[in-house]
Amino acid sequence: MTDGSPYQGYLYAYPHKTAYRQLDPRPALADVWSREQTEALFLYVHLPFCEMRCGFCNLFTRSNAPAEQVTAYLAQLRRQAVQVADALGERAGFARAAFGGGTPTYLSADELTELFEIATGTMGVSLPGVPLSVETSPATATPDRLAVLAAYGTTRVSMGVQSFLDAEARAAGRPQRRTEVEQALGAIRDAAVPILNVDLIYGIDGQTAATWAQSLTAALEWSPEELYLYPLYVRPLTGLGRRAHTRDDWDVQRQSLYQQAVETLTAAGYRQESMRQFRRADVADPDGPDYCCQDDGMVGLGCGARSYTTQLHYSFDYAVSVPQVRAVLDDYLSRPAGDFAWAEFGFALDDAEQRRRWLLKSLLRAVGVDEAAYLARFGSLPAQDFPQLAELTDRGLATDGGLRLTAAGLARSDAIGPWLVSGAVRRAMDGYVLQ
Repeated sequence: MTDGSPYQGYLYAYPHKTAYRQLDPRPALADVWSREQTEALFLYVHLPFCEMRCGFCNLFTRSNAPAEQVTAYLAQLRRQAVQVADALGERAGFARAAFGGGTPTYLSADELTELFEIATGTMGVSLPGVPLSVETSPATATPDRLAVLAAYGTTRVSMGVQSFLDAEARAAGRPQRRTEVEQALGAIRDAAVPILNVDLIYGIDGQTAATWAQSLTAALEWSPEELYLYPLYVRPLTGLGRRAHTRDDWDVQRQSLYQQAVETLTAAGYRQESMRQFRRADVADPDGPDYCCQDDGMVGLGCGARSYTTQLHYSFDYAVSVPQVRAVLDDYLSRPAGDFAWAEFGFALDDAEQRRRWLLKSLLRAVGVDEAAYLARFGSLPAQDFPQLAELTDRGLATDGGLRLTAAGLARSDAIGPWLVSGAVRRAMDGYVLQ
């Protein structure tokens, strides 16, 4: 598997949502969370609205939703939050939070205030106080919205620029102007949010080493605390997916642009945290030492959000195409409040899958697998549970017995991750009919 394309799939979560199935019978959230440590949870709130649908996007989102639907969504989100908070119980606490989507700043300043009140008042998140990340876009990063984010102590704002060249942005299915991008970046800096993250994409049609260098240079002029660099994927049912064509040299081009970016950002004083993430060397981990994504649970609110417990990952139904996204969203908005006390779609993780998830969430980071932490959690060593890790070392893709990826291994993260997916998860993903 590691001999093929280095771009087989972005394993940002394990198992992938396409492995989820309808749960029958539906488990009560109170029962699901009763077995969990809930003192240091991660709250994720999903806003499935954007001002436009980018050509590469396969996220659960709707563009240009009518105002009345946004209003209805926030009201339903509050009803869901009441049920979820009740299921978690009084002992629950939150060590981290994020608002994503979609584009949370699609909401007006007043609507954002309402969203924060749901997070703080209903869910009990201490804001300001815990690290909070919010996604935005060039068109919606306006001073009035950013003022709300700053007032509630937002610690990180992430903006998807993708390219500073207007022609490349259009080629990626994201029509925008650099003047708008620069204005938005200026507004974020004026709001004094501690961490600015800029997303860029490489492998866009017509992109060259020279134009990629222009985007990297333009981003570095803002000295962002973080940069995420994404290889372009052309996925089914997306705007680009409907007009994709085969390019035999695409893998070579993306690898070349990736290496160029690693060299450029390293020289500019950034350290590589993963294949995609780069953090300025003088910036500490914003999540702090007390949060561990491998161990701590995540509570998802909103249509499109997923939740993670030790033994169950659950969410609502998944969709990509415009008609199906709207159908799932309409279903969410029509539900009685009591429905949110149950988990409906999900994947139960047995002991083997829990070990595999822990490994993957560690291995694909530059720091690699903490062998002692794995042993303390599972009572065995990673090499005992995953003897195939030795192949990574043999091929020069990892060191320390396969526990830490080399530079070559990080470059092939999107092949190594899928290679380690279990047979059961792969069969479930292969059997999913994307809509």
